[in-house]
Amino acid sequence: MKVEQIYSIINDITDEILGETAIVKEDLSNVVDIGKSIFDATSVDNYVNKLLDRIGRMVFVNQIYSKKMPDILMDSWEYGSIACKISANLMDAQINESWDLQAGETYNQDIFYQPSVNVSFFNHKVTFEIPCSFGEMQVKESFNSLTELNSFFSMIQTGIENSMTIKLDSLIMRTINNMIGQTLLKDAAAFTPAGETDVDYGSASTLRAVNLLKLYNTAFDTNLAAADALTTPAFIRYAAYILKLYKGYLTNMSTKFNIDGLERFTEVDNLRTVLLGDLAAAHEVYLESDVYHDDMVRLPEGYQVVPFWQGSGVAYDFDSKSTIHIDVADAANELTGKTEIEITGVLGVMFSKYACGVNQFNRRVTTHYNAKAEFYNNYYKTDANYWNALDEDFVVFFIADPAA
Repeated sequence: MKVEQIYSIINDITDEILGETAIVKEDLSNVVDIGKSIFDATSVDNYVNKLLDRIGRMVFVNQIYSKKMPDILMDSWEYGSIACKISANLMDAQINESWDLQAGETYNQDIFYQPSVNVSFFNHKVTFEIPCSFGEMQVKESFNSLTELNSFFSMIQTGIENSMTIKLDSLIMRTINNMIGQTLLKDAAAFTPAGETDVDYGSASTLRAVNLLKLYNTAFDTNLAAADALTTPAFIRYAAYILKLYKGYLTNMSTKFNIDGLERFTEVDNLRTVLLGDLAAAHEVYLESDVYHDDMVRLPEGYQVVPFWQGSGVAYDFDSKSTIHIDVADAANELTGKTEIEITGVLGVMFSKYACGVNQFNRRVTTHYNAKAEFYNNYYKTDANYWNALDEDFVVFFIADPAA
């Protein structure tokens, strides 16, 4: 089994999620106290300038960070490594000879008709760990009671769990982002105008990569810009209309909505819809609040909201939140085996629950005691399979202006 160490990239991704860096390609003063790490010369009294300031009360910031990203967790197992997804393909109809009898003809009923199935194997695991040392004896003198000491270590434990949650959330989003990239890669030819080499996502719209702005401008013979789309009620209403249509499209058997072009359908119970928060908020503020029968213009039921796809950027601007800039595996790229995908304006995705998944999820903690220095090392480890199934339904919705 191939196991990737991703501690380095997961730290970079955490910076993106926390808004510490701008979106990048992935392969505060004297009035308000912002806290001091150590005591310095200002931490003494104003009388003899010798007496250290005392701590009057300790407040432990101990908030548990809950999971924010879409739930695509599958089941896990203890032994073995490979996940195998099997689906039955449609079989062709043949003549019913009961109604085509001919004198003197022989009708062979001993032919073997092998069923057609599609089998996918997933055997790529990623892993990382967060180490932390605990020394109880060394910090006892800093607290007034066992309760305070326990609260201190509980706070550290919560911080580790929060860090792990953020990192696992980011990997879930990368699983979805990679599928977006694969979908755009498959339809790249449609977004490359004749005689051009650069991809222009504003130039077209396909069944799997839906440029809502292109469809809207064509339908209403207008020139609405992407920057104005989410504050224009007519566009938001149209976007909700298209999303509702696709919810119906995907329940019908078709070869049009999966990359491999196989016969697939997605029942409503198995359909996952994930929308960028900007679209969900714009729909609520600019559309639902302004109509009497808001139930008629609502977005498809059961959708989940994400604040961004990769990260917030440093200013939570729309371009950062709606951008995906990644390298995706590409068998046709002989030079590197991967292709760069960059798009701004991604508003949502709709997909089968079998298209993206996380399984063989294994979180654990191992502990080692250092007798010489009297402290414990805890290693918070996780590994899992994050996978995309290119033979299952997946549709991405976005807005993009045509290149100038």
